[in-house]
Amino acid sequence: MHQLVIEEKFCCAIIPTYNNVTTLEKVLTDVAQYIPHIIVVNDGSTDHTELLLSNMQQHYDSRITMDVIHFPENKGKGKALQKGFEHAVAAGFRYAITIDSDGQHFANDIPRFMEMIRKFPGSLLVGARNMKQEGVPDKSSFGNRFSNFWYRVETGIKLPDTQSGFRLYPLERLRNIRFFTRKYEFEIEVLVRAAWRGCRIRSIPVQVCYAPKEDRVSHFRPFRDFMRISLLNTVLVTVALLWIRPRDLVRRFRWRKVKRFFRIQFANPKYSALYLALSAGFGIFMGILPIWGYQLLLGITLAHFLKLNKAIVFITANISLPPMIPVLLYLSFLIGGWFVENPTTGASLDIISLEFVKHNLYQYLVGSIIFAVAAGIVVTLLTWLTVSMMRKHR
Repeated sequence: MHQLVIEEKFCCAIIPTYNNVTTLEKVLTDVAQYIPHIIVVNDGSTDHTELLLSNMQQHYDSRITMDVIHFPENKGKGKALQKGFEHAVAAGFRYAITIDSDGQHFANDIPRFMEMIRKFPGSLLVGARNMKQEGVPDKSSFGNRFSNFWYRVETGIKLPDTQSGFRLYPLERLRNIRFFTRKYEFEIEVLVRAAWRGCRIRSIPVQVCYAPKEDRVSHFRPFRDFMRISLLNTVLVTVALLWIRPRDLVRRFRWRKVKRFFRIQFANPKYSALYLALSAGFGIFMGILPIWGYQLLLGITLAHFLKLNKAIVFITANISLPPMIPVLLYLSFLIGGWFVENPTTGASLDIISLEFVKHNLYQYLVGSIIFAVAAGIVVTLLTWLTVSMMRKHR
């Protein structure tokens, strides 16, 4: 075995395979030189893979453990990887290296993964292939560029190779994520959702070898699998735009700077308490008003003509940030029920949505206008009292 120091239960190798009997033995032999713990997931192979694995288990070096999981029928690479992760976690491993069984990866790159993960523990490492080298199939090069583009849209992270199967996963960071894909598109989903969980994604250059076209074994179905990946990207982009990006914006929001801004504004003697209070109340009013998408634009414009503090109006109008939208919709709908005839009842935060509001539009519009006016008045009064007391105290 290669002199690579891997402490007990630190890292294992997970190798999914499907009808790659001609290359599998060499891949396993090479990987075993670097990692003594190997998990093979036979994804319903119909060739002699099961017999090969059985023979290898019997004649393996006693210092190497090889666990084999057999699927009775082909379930997809994503499902095989997920099963491998579950097995590795149950065995107590902290990390898992995944490597394809078709022989395109070189096991002697494994020490580079080990070196980098010790520098950046908890990261997810992706082996970046040189897609410009001779012999790389055109469809692989195009698919990789396509995938890299959408990954950056979904996460804001630039990676050179999002389709590489040569990776090192931090198993603890993947726990409690319920994945919904099971074929090739899983390797995109896991990268995106790990990034959304705050896991650092890092790239590491690796070697790659593509067999001649006539000897190459590929189970990628261009039309069907490309459509699955496109559908997944559509879902991920939608989630990113409607939830992840607004969520990250709120998390990065500098509350300390906002507090400092208000402290400076409220302490400024050239602004009266009433002026500041009206600005804050007007911003809240505009943020709740049912003109979604135009609150800030119209609010700042009106603040200019009304000679209010535009900075305060801008900040307070951001009460309509996406994470707050369900709450505002629910309160508006609830208040509207007090003022309309035959109101719809039984709404809750669990079922409130734009579609629900659309079918009860009148009740929502009445409630949101009343809610906006009431909230604006309350915030105006509270701000005026706060500023007055603060200045009086000083």
